[in-house]
Amino acid sequence: MDLRFDLDPAVTPELADGIRTLWAEVSNAGGAVGYVPPVTPEDVRGDLLAHLASMSEGHARLIVGRDGQGRVRATAFLHLNTHRIHRHWLWASTVMVHPGLQGQGAGRALLTAVEEAARSMDGVEAVRLTCRGGNGLEDFYRACGYKEVGRVPSAIKVADDDYRDDVTMWRELA
Repeated sequence: MDLRFDLDPAVTPELADGIRTLWAEVSNAGGAVGYVPPVTPEDVRGDLLAHLASMSEGHARLIVGRDGQGRVRATAFLHLNTHRIHRHWLWASTVMVHPGLQGQGAGRALLTAVEEAARSMDGVEAVRLTCRGGNGLEDFYRACGYKEVGRVPSAIKVADDDYRDDVTMWRELA
């Protein structure tokens, strides 16, 4: 696994296509990134456009991990808080790694890039994210230094008979 991470890359049509393709591939492999399979790159267009709009307004930043061929293989959006009592932390969302790279350290490398980016931002002291329970993600984030600080039982409905907990994780940057 050899990924190069960039903070705030130029958003080109190729990058947007790469993110949409990654998002669909992660979703279709069972990844908990807001969708239930089957998913096409077109299905995620609206959510990606919302993230990009937030970036253009200065409320979000993007980390992209690319492989040696320049393909998008990992992403995380960093959402900055605008309320004065929450500016000391940011949200990490759409944290995803290509299914073919899972188990090879790419997720840890992505979280390291997230934390380095957060530390470079004035006043940011912590990262907050949520994950879907039932997939072992809490254990992964815990192993990366995050602690569980909240859980809403059955808040995520992935099928008529399949409800998952919405788990909030927190990482101090000190």
